[in-house]
Amino acid sequence: MYLYKSVYEYGEAEYVIEKSRFIAHVQPVESYEEAQEFVNKIKQEYKSATHNVPAIICGPKQEMQWASDDGEPSGTSGLPMLKMIADEELTNLAVVVTRYFGGIKLGTGGLARAYTTAAKLGLEAAGICEVRDSVSLEYEFEYSYLTKLQNVAKEGKFEIGETTFTDKVTATLECALEDAEDVKKIMSDLTSGQAVKKLEKNCLKRYEL
Repeated sequence: MYLYKSVYEYGEAEYVIEKSRFIAHVQPVESYEEAQEFVNKIKQEYKSATHNVPAIICGPKQEMQWASDDGEPSGTSGLPMLKMIADEELTNLAVVVTRYFGGIKLGTGGLARAYTTAAKLGLEAAGICEVRDSVSLEYEFEYSYLTKLQNVAKEGKFEIGETTFTDKVTATLECALEDAEDVKKIMSDLTSGQAVKKLEKNCLKRYEL
């Protein structure tokens, strides 16, 4: 089941205008606390920068939103970034745009454009994705069924995740929540009921767009 849009992984991008460098850092997060940890980490790593401007949106319905101008003129950096991210209907992510001042002032409009441009490039680098309710199913089965399973996986109903090989094969199958019962039937039919389900758990999975 579709939950929300976010970013797929950490992304970084650089934008240069009038000798000022804007470096965007984008991170998917699961909580506001995790987002703040990321912001603090970037600020520490880039403490020599002129500014480290953060924007955070969390919650399936963008319930938690926060930004700071970090010393830039009020409303010229953090809030424009935050609005851009919200308008893109993205959530559960943190963005920090690091600026190294190049000696030429950009003006309030120029600052807002520069920060949002850098943030957009960072989002593109991180990759936009859909987050869905998913199920992880771990099965143990004989080696003779592995090739058949790999062929069926190509149909797209599920993905084969972590796989280990001992006297038998243990594989994790990941699928959308609504497809879980179908995948269980596929495994039963494929192995004539011989596959042993070792684990089943609900999880969130990112599907890159």
